[in-house]
Amino acid sequence: MSYSKIKSYAKINSALNIVGKKNSMHKIESVVSFLNLHDEILIKKIKNKNHRIKFFGKFSSNIKSDNTVSQLFKIIDTKKLLKDKYQIIIKKNIPSKSGLGGGSMNAAAILNFLIKKKLIKVSNKDKIKITNLIGSDVKLGIYSKNLILKSNNLIKTFSVKKKVSVLIAKPNFGCSTKKIYSEVKKFTKERFSRPSKKMFSLKFLKNMKNDLELLALKKYSKLITLKNFLEKLSNVEFVRMTGSGSAIIAYFNSDKKCKEAEKKVNKQFRNYWCKTSKTI
Repeated sequence: MSYSKIKSYAKINSALNIVGKKNSMHKIESVVSFLNLHDEILIKKIKNKNHRIKFFGKFSSNIKSDNTVSQLFKIIDTKKLLKDKYQIIIKKNIPSKSGLGGGSMNAAAILNFLIKKKLIKVSNKDKIKITNLIGSDVKLGIYSKNLILKSNNLIKTFSVKKKVSVLIAKPNFGCSTKKIYSEVKKFTKERFSRPSKKMFSLKFLKNMKNDLELLALKKYSKLITLKNFLEKLSNVEFVRMTGSGSAIIAYFNSDKKCKEAEKKVNKQFRNYWCKTSKTI
């Protein structure tokens, strides 16, 4: 049996507000887009007692055996939703601990595939329950399109024609989501309770922020140096960390200017990862 191919796209939080806390969990709202940067997943049915999950590629070295994909299959098997076993091979093009949601999007992409191919049958409600058991970001990958996450966990998707060029710069270290969130001491007033398409415009996003960014900058001084450099690049619209970091995104209106900026960043930060991409 031949492999089926799946693309698992990176996500970016163009804006993120922490608006409160409920049952020890932070309530957030966010403007989320997906990039054409993606992990490559191969999947096929096998005759075996257990699923086989393998990672390779530049960003595969630190992935634990207990990961989002293994967790997904453990949940599926516990619920007896899948009668066969599968081999999954994932090429990691998205760096971990970057705020780009690589692992979460892997699990979401595979779950979507299994449902689309009618290999498992679940209601939309149960699908979201499965994603929540793995991690709070996984449900975002179910949509893989421009979306607004509201503070009540409801999601509103939008079709946005204008694609934005971005430069992703990640230092040679990652940020712990748990540690960054543990530093949250105050909350922001809700801004995205009435989602609209205009919230994806650079004009609107320029005036927004990521509540986790300042906390990460205080903890990692190298992020301040990187952000300051990105903000001085020619023709950059604005610069903002995604999620809990450590990747920082520079937003551009021009592909050409974005690629020119990539050369400057690579020259200045030789041991950092830097890549141009575009929203999808």
